[in-house]
Amino acid sequence: MEQILFGWYDGLIFFIFFLIVVAFSMYKSRKEKTGEDYFLAGRQLIWPLIGLSMIAANISTEQFVGMSGQGAGSAGLAIASYEWMAAITMVIVAIFLLPHFLRAGIYTFPEFLEYRYSPTARNLMAFYTVLIYVFVLIASVVYTGGLTITTLFSGIRPFGIEVTLTKAVWLVGIIAAIYTIWGGLKGIAWADLFFGSSLILGGVITLIIGFGKVGGVGNFLEVNQDKLHMILPADHPVLPWTALVFGLWLPNFYYWSVNQFITQRTLAAKSLREGQLGIIFASFLKLITPFIIIFPGIMAWQLYKGQMTGPSGTDAAFPLIIRNIIPSGFRGFIFAAIGGAVISSLASMLNSASTIFTMDIFKRMINKDISQEKIVTTGRISTFVFLVIGCLIAPILASPALKGIFTYLQEFQGFISPGILAAFAFGFIFKRAPKAAGVSALVLNPIIYGILLVFCGTLPVFENIQIVQIAFLNRMAITFIIIVIVMSVITLIKPLDKPVIMPERKEFDMKAAPAVKWLGATVIVVVLLLYVIFW
Repeated sequence: MEQILFGWYDGLIFFIFFLIVVAFSMYKSRKEKTGEDYFLAGRQLIWPLIGLSMIAANISTEQFVGMSGQGAGSAGLAIASYEWMAAITMVIVAIFLLPHFLRAGIYTFPEFLEYRYSPTARNLMAFYTVLIYVFVLIASVVYTGGLTITTLFSGIRPFGIEVTLTKAVWLVGIIAAIYTIWGGLKGIAWADLFFGSSLILGGVITLIIGFGKVGGVGNFLEVNQDKLHMILPADHPVLPWTALVFGLWLPNFYYWSVNQFITQRTLAAKSLREGQLGIIFASFLKLITPFIIIFPGIMAWQLYKGQMTGPSGTDAAFPLIIRNIIPSGFRGFIFAAIGGAVISSLASMLNSASTIFTMDIFKRMINKDISQEKIVTTGRISTFVFLVIGCLIAPILASPALKGIFTYLQEFQGFISPGILAAFAFGFIFKRAPKAAGVSALVLNPIIYGILLVFCGTLPVFENIQIVQIAFLNRMAITFIIIVIVMSVITLIKPLDKPVIMPERKEFDMKAAPAVKWLGATVIVVVLLLYVIFW
């Protein structure tokens, strides 16, 4: 592998980009004094900020490394179902679910479960969410960011310092912590205005240059026909077609409707109209992300598959593309865009984890009379603690036993996402579902999914006791179905005497955006056309 040429102008572009972004975001968030200011940007976000911030928080090295690596691996373009089906999910969330959340005026999604079910349901979701965010999501993002940096600087000692995975992980964490701890969600949203735009632009530049390296669009499509299919066999270990029917909808609906670190910015919308348009804007951007993330991964396989060896395997696909094909002069910007992806997602996860810890755990269980000033202080301290834990765990994720970082992320989210989604969906549809139904969903999820993971999973650590292998999306679907059946039985046996009355915010603009329905329909039609084209 050729040594990367990172000229002084590349370094200057990289430095100026981050200096401007961090300084601007810190300036815009310099007056955050209350919990609502710090965690929800004063509830004043408008649709462009919401849309770009959602995409910037979502598109991280989880995608650039994990999803691009799956594209280079056995899944190919089929892994794009996570993106294109997400676009449809987002349309449904904008039209049908967001009005309920904004009307209630909640800080967090565990808080909504308390209103619908009970304090126990809120406590369980808060505990599960913080656990998964810190030990899975935050650790994964700093790991993939560190992996990208070490791949880009392989064989180079900047300032005489050897770039190791551990050092790169802590570098990523420290940079993200600076403006996240300072400004909360408002600082993150303004930084994401830059990060989201640069991600899209950087991905387009990479795609265009990549097509030139592989002999043009036509040659790329011809040579990689085996990887350009959206429908895979039923026995495929990563994404069988059966998962598209049901299983993939579960993580998508969980992720885009009740996943705090993504949808926290929708809770901060200035009005329902701004929140709905922001989500629809993000869904349009979702349509193009497979082309700027998965296509480069497939290009890397075509050009450099012999170099995808060692513990990281195909996870090195996108870093290899950046290292080998991006010309000097563009590298600084592309590297800044990738760095922005890491920092944006990490910042959002840290802020959301600290929001749930502060508002759902600390304020309710430890110090009920806490002042607004101390709420902000608690949020900042917890952000720092969660970052340190994530950075300590991150290097462990290089283990080949995890079968790729993208699989690791999805596998372990299965411990909470089916149960949380079931609790919300069942509670919305069945107005007389009792408290016990919601609590049972959250209690049963890790038990059922854990049993399925051990006896029907694909992780090598359990291979000696496996009965049959079932793809994790199908295991999530099975978990969801069992939970819904249990909730149905509980509701039939002891339904509520009358439906729960949810809280309503006064003096909040709940007028829907008239364009949401036809814009959403456009998104859905485009997704269907993409599936027809790449059948």
